[in-house]
This record gives sequence, C-alpha cells and structure tokens, in this order.
Amino acid sequence: MGNQVYIALGSNIEPRKEYLDEAITELESHHAIQLTRSSSIYETMPVGYTEQSDFLNMVVEIKTTLRPLELLDICQSIEAQLGRKREVKWGPRTIDLDILLYNQENIVSERLIVPHPAMHERAFVMVPLGEVSPEVILPNLNRTVEDILNKIPKNETKGVIPWQTISGEEGLKDSEN
Repeated sequence: MGNQVYIALGSNIEPRKEYLDEAITELESHHAIQLTRSSSIYETMPVGYTEQSDFLNMVVEIKTTLRPLELLDICQSIEAQLGRKREVKWGPRTIDLDILLYNQENIVSERLIVPHPAMHERAFVMVPLGEVSPEVILPNLNRTVEDILNKIPKNETKGVIPWQTISGEEGLKDSEN
C-alpha cells in the first residue's frame, strides 16, 4: 500500500472510547487501508466552543491505496455511521476524523485541505502526532512535527493529558468517569 497518511480522531460524547475504537475498527476493515501505528489516547479540554465535555484525542498512521478524496469519503461515512452531527461549529461530536497529512502533499480543494490548516497550532493534534511520528515533515511549513511541538507553549501541551497509553494502561482520570 503506497500512501502514508495521518488521521486525527476525536470524541467528546460518551461512550468516547467506544467511538474511537469503532472508528479504528471501521478504518481497519477497509480493504485499501492498513493501520500501521497509533498514538496513546489523550484527554483534552475543548477548543473554540468551550461549553461542552472534554475530548479524547488520538492520531493513527495508515497506509492506503485510496486517493485523498476517496479517503475523505470513507472518513465522513464512518463519522455518519457513528452518529456525527454537524450542528455547532467546533461543537460536541461522537467522532471526528481529520486527515492531517497525506504523504508529503499539499492538497487544496473545495472539500479537503492537507496538511490540515490549523493542525500546527493545536496541541491536541501535535502531541499524539509527535508520539507516532516526530520526524515527519509538514510540507506546508517545511518543519518536523517535533520542531513544531517544541514551539507550542508548554501551558497548551500540558493540557493534553495521557488518558490511555499504547500499552493499554488507562490514565488516572478514567477512574473518575
């Protein structure tokens, strides 16, 4: 499978972890998608519209033969299948799948912009992406994920709290839910 892609996943409607798991299962079940790596799950406070529950966020790396818009269709169909409603900008969601990077391509179309336009400013994206692939370059900025992550203010990155590590150990916050 030829194309290396990074996808951010997020959920803030319970059961958040089940929505993440189901989205990954759906991605993996597609014949043209192979999951190669995934980050830990992080809990983060909402950005933009803040009157909502905290998010669980993670990033997965996949290999795929799908073209960018075909992959976008798959991601949006998974969102729809899992009950995603787009009622409030930056509002609550069962699941959100965002294509962050597609190879080293800059893609600008009506439906898709890659690299994801604001990803380099969002600790909740860059922390899990940095865990999966710190050396990958954002082609629009010609900088590595690690370099960008080092420039995000510490007060923002510390708000991205490990919730479940790759080893399956759930974070301390989980016992409160």
